[in-house]
Amino acid sequence: MKQKGTYQPKKRSHAKVHGFLTRMSTHNGRKIIKKRMVKGRKALTVSDRK
Repeated sequence: MKQKGTYQPKKRSHAKVHGFLTRMSTHNGRKIIKKRMVKGRKALTVSDRK
C-alpha cells in the first residue's frame, strides 16, 4: 500500500490563511498587496486565482 502525499489541498483553509480579506486585515498584509500591485501581478492573492 502506497503512503499518502504530504499535501492534501483544501481551498477554504488555504484562502483563510492566504486570502484577500486576511491580507487586508493586517498592516503587513496590506503591504504585501501593495507590493504585488506595484509589480503588476495578475493575481494579488490566492482568492483572485480562477
